[in-house]
Amino acid sequence: MKIGFFIDTFFPMIDGVVMVVDNYARRLSKNHEVTVFCPEYPGTVYDDSGFPYKVIRCQSAKVPFLDYSLPVPDLDLKFTAQLLKYDLDLVHIHSPFSMGQSGLRYALAHHVPAVATMHSQYRQDIEKALRSKTLIDDLMAELIGLYDKCDECWAVSGEIARLFYEDYGCKTLPSVMGNATEMLPVKDVDAARQSIDKKHGLKPDQKVFLFVGRINTLKNIFFIVDALQQLNIKLAAEEKPAFYYRMLFVGSGKEEEDLKSYVTERGIDEQITLCGRVTDRSELENYYARADLFLFPSLYDASSIVQIEAAAQKTPTIFLRGAATASNIKEGHNGYISENDPVAFADMIYSAMTEEDTYRAISDAAYNELYVQWDDVVSRAEKRYLELIEKKKSEPVNEDNLLKKIVEKVKDLEQSIK
Repeated sequence: MKIGFFIDTFFPMIDGVVMVVDNYARRLSKNHEVTVFCPEYPGTVYDDSGFPYKVIRCQSAKVPFLDYSLPVPDLDLKFTAQLLKYDLDLVHIHSPFSMGQSGLRYALAHHVPAVATMHSQYRQDIEKALRSKTLIDDLMAELIGLYDKCDECWAVSGEIARLFYEDYGCKTLPSVMGNATEMLPVKDVDAARQSIDKKHGLKPDQKVFLFVGRINTLKNIFFIVDALQQLNIKLAAEEKPAFYYRMLFVGSGKEEEDLKSYVTERGIDEQITLCGRVTDRSELENYYARADLFLFPSLYDASSIVQIEAAAQKTPTIFLRGAATASNIKEGHNGYISENDPVAFADMIYSAMTEEDTYRAISDAAYNELYVQWDDVVSRAEKRYLELIEKKKSEPVNEDNLLKKIVEKVKDLEQSIK
């Protein structure tokens, strides 16, 4: 197969969607011809030669209210010319914005199947950027219109599938194709723990709580600080604290300085460490292996890879009730679920660290039930790709429609040149 992935962000940017596409592309490129269509970033030169798949980049423009640049494929004649030369068998869209629209147009014009993965609760992003309900509704209608034109849509969790179908108005209930990780369980847990202890000056018996991800309010990071402040009050009321802990934030983002200030204002600098971005996967494995709990109170994420990575090292996660990313969690069995309140979250941390038998059972269940490897997911996707391609071949081609779209594309190019 000749497969094209279309994504609005890519390396050197790193987020969950980038990691999904990279893992799909790496595995599929062993037996198929894979190309990732993505943006370049102003002022940044990234060497794509190390990838085992082809990368074609288009120009992008910086958007003030976003952490990243927005690709503009329709304004990049070189990119358009490269795309038109490709003979793809299938298009897989990983964002519904400009790159996704470019991918869908290609699929419609060339009569090949288009698959779209729904990675995010997009209305939250749009409502943060826009204030006009009319504009929000119009943009959402355009995004849902794109999904409805695809041959098949995949949601990363059952809750996201429900959200897009019942709340956002997709015509068809999306299939669920969950996320996974390439991470393997650490072989020498003691060595992993010692490496993190040495790096951050931790004591072997000290509890460690971990967050991995963008340092951004969307991830509810300030909620974690509030909860830890409440935990400190609870521990201070005891004659001898039940345990001592350190909270590690692994990641970078535009609100790192705000988070540092927030921690200082609450007087808990000694218990919270901002570790910065960690790109070495083996080192990241060590962080997960050292952690006793993964704290993830995000109400934004759809199905985060980090919670699967934590499960790979038998580190259970505390979520907030109602979070989409917790839709596959069995409360008190393979994960913890707290009410959306810092005091309740602090109580959950305390219970997890003091009820040892329950904690061990939940840790084992998280590993056995939530740890999923990319090889299994991509194998399912590969099989479905082949089915969709064969199905598309049996469908009649609307020659008039194809000709119309080609003529429109030529006119667009001519207008761009002018």
